[in-house]
Amino acid sequence: MLNKKSTLAVFYFLASTAITWWIIEASPLYTSLQQKLLSCGIAGAKWSIQIIAALFFLKETKWHFLKNIGLTCFIGSLILLPYAVLSTGFGINGNDFFVGSLLLAVAVMIFLYALGVKNAGIRIYWWLGWLACLAIAITLQLTLVFHLL
Repeated sequence: MLNKKSTLAVFYFLASTAITWWIIEASPLYTSLQQKLLSCGIAGAKWSIQIIAALFFLKETKWHFLKNIGLTCFIGSLILLPYAVLSTGFGINGNDFFVGSLLLAVAVMIFLYALGVKNAGIRIYWWLGWLACLAIAITLQLTLVFHLL
C-alpha cells in the first residue's frame, strides 16, 4: 500500500527518469538511439539494484530509505536540468558543459546518498554498495556506450 514516503519515492524516480532521458537526448555525445537506450539502461540499473535490495532486505525503514535515495536521484537530475534546457532551447551543448554538469551531479549525489543512508538509520554498507554500483555503471558507460576504455 502506498504511503507518503512510497509515493514520494515513486515520484522522484519517475521524474528523474524523464529528466535523464531529456539530458541524454540533448547531449551531443550520443550519436545513436542504441547509445541513448544503453546509457539510460545502465543508469536505471544502478538505481534499480538499490531499490530491489531495499524492498527485499529492509523492513520498516525501506520506504524512508527509498524516499531518501529517490530524492538523491531527483536532485542529481535537477542539477543536470540547466544543461538540458540550455542545450535544447538555446543550442548551448558543448561536451565540456555536459561532462562538467555530470561530474557535479555525481559529486552531489555521492554526498546526498551518504546523508540518506545516515538519515534512514541503516548501515553505511548501503552507501558503499551504491558506490560500487556507481563505479560499475561509470565503467560500463565509458566502455559500452562511448568505447573509451
